[in-house]
Parts: sequence; C-alpha cells; structure tokens
Amino acid sequence: MQKGFVIKNDRILNILSEGKHWIPWNSQVEVYNVLSPLTSVYQEQLIWEIEKFKDQLQLVKVEINELMFMWIDGQFKSVLTPGYHLFWNSEAKRDFKRFNTEQTMVPEAITKSMWMLTEVQPYVRMYTVENYEKGLMYEDGKLARTLESGIYVFWKNAIVIQVYKVDLRKQQMEINGQEILTRDKASLRINFSMQYQLVDIMQAVVNKEYERQLYVMAQLGLREQVAILTLDELLDKREALSESILAVIGPKAETMGCKVLDCGIRDIILPGDVKDIMNQVLVAEKRAQANVIMRREETASTRSLLNTAKLMEENTMLYKLKEMEYVEKIAEKINTISVNGSGDLIGQLKQIFTK
Repeated sequence: MQKGFVIKNDRILNILSEGKHWIPWNSQVEVYNVLSPLTSVYQEQLIWEIEKFKDQLQLVKVEINELMFMWIDGQFKSVLTPGYHLFWNSEAKRDFKRFNTEQTMVPEAITKSMWMLTEVQPYVRMYTVENYEKGLMYEDGKLARTLESGIYVFWKNAIVIQVYKVDLRKQQMEINGQEILTRDKASLRINFSMQYQLVDIMQAVVNKEYERQLYVMAQLGLREQVAILTLDELLDKREALSESILAVIGPKAETMGCKVLDCGIRDIILPGDVKDIMNQVLVAEKRAQANVIMRREETASTRSLLNTAKLMEENTMLYKLKEMEYVEKIAEKINTISVNGSGDLIGQLKQIFTK
C-alpha cells in the first residue's frame, strides 16, 4: 500500500493514492509505504497544514513531559517521544496511551513484559531489591519511600533517584590481631568474632558507615573488658567475658539500628616467653599430680600385701595355695627344677634361688 506527495517548488501540492494520476508540469512525486511511520523533509509543512491533509494523515502530539505508547492492531509497536508524529491513515488500527514522565514510578499499566522490551528500555530505570534486603529510595536527595523486596521501575527523567540497600541477614564480623594489655601488664593478641543483624534500616542509613562504627565499638568494648582482668582471670573467665562484652556493645549497637546476636573470643595468643613459662607451670603441675597418684598406688599396694600376709599367717591352706601360685610362675620361666621329697617346698625353692 503506497501513497505519494506531489511536490513542486519544494512544497507539497497534493497527496496521491494508489493508481495513475496526472501531475502538474515541472513537479515530482515522492512515494511512501503507508504501513511505515511517515518521515519526510516536508514534515513541518504537513504539520502546519494538517487540516488540508487530515483525510490522508493523522497527527499525534506528545508533550514535553510525556511518552506515548503505540499499538497497531493490538500489538505494541513503539514509544513516541515528545514532539509531533505523523502517520498515514490506513486500515491498520492504531491505539495510543499517554504516560506522564514527571512522575517517578512507572504505572502498573505498563506490565513487566512491556518494560522489558527493547523499545521501552531506554526510557526506564530499574532497581532490584533481593528477598533478603530492604531499600531506601531518595528523590533529589530527599527520602521518598522504603522499598521491600522486588523489582522497581522508574521513569528515566530529570529526577535524581538513589536507592540504598542493606542486607537483613545475619552478618559475621571478625576483629583480629588486637594487641591488649591485661591488668597485670601481660601483652596479648586476641581474635574476636561477633554476629549481628540489621533491624532498623533508617537508623543504619542515618549513621554513616554503620559497619565501620560497629567495628570500632566492638573493638573498644573488647579492650575495655580485657584491661580490667589479669591473665589468669582472662583464661578462667573466657565465657563470662563474652557476656560482659555483649552487655556493653549491645545497647550501643541498637542506636545504629543493629542487634548484636552473639560474640566471643576465638583465640588468645600469648607472647613466646609467657607461653614457655605457662608450659613449664603446666608440666610441673602434671608431674606433681603424677607423683601423688604414684604414692597413692604404692600405699594401696603395700596395704594389700600386708593384708595378704596376715591371711596367709592365719590360714595354712591359703599358704599352700600361694606356694603353688609361685611354683606356677617360676615354671613359666625355668625349664627344669629338681626338689627332693623331704622338707617344705618353699624352703627348698628358696635355697635354689639364693645360691
């Protein structure tokens, strides 16, 4: 389907439909496809004289703060930017819908399938807030709204949009290699660990670099609690120390919108000389414990022998059984033993082993 402009002296005289036509002398014809958008160097004349050509052309005006979406026969076709747009009148049905781009949010009438189109992408900006995040949206530097998880689409206009997102999951903070003096002047290196969670996004964003502030706060709390203990107290009260540190930094963290869930000392690293001394003390303690155990066993063994001797003295049969037990043990290690029939067996064996 075609139409043509009859042009003479750089002006459009008439618009021709399909067929054969006589045209004035010294004029020319420009042919156009009516199914395509009309773009012509004579577009300005057509706009000003649209009443003359309104049976052939359709004029659409888009204001400076608008975008217009166009559908042809029910299918999305293109986005019309501010200005004048000319279309051929044809059997194809054109539908238009205007959108005010001075607003920030893209209206729900523009579905996801539409703003994902290549034709629409240059006119929108998208922000994604994950399901474990929460966001704050600022318009021209002013807080506008809180963003829950989801995809947000805004018009690409003169409004400056900033979206700050924070992670609402449990976070782990490591404070390593802290050199601290105990109350008795022992120099230690401590590795400290803390778990926290963001509970108030407004408070967190208001406090600039809240993670850095939380780190310093935990560092100072650790130093404060360790400095009031001696080395022995620190080693003995390690679990209680974690609770006291939590009690100190917990309320302060809440002022920054954070909740400290747990904290604790992972490692206490002693200087080399202190470590050697403590190892010596430990060895001495273990030796003393071993000596006590050995003395206790020796006493128990002596007491047992004394009780056995008393029983053998009072019971002849038990004495004979003991003789047989000794003979059995000796026979395991000696091939041949010769004894005569007279005298008692124990006495003869005593003579054999004392020669």
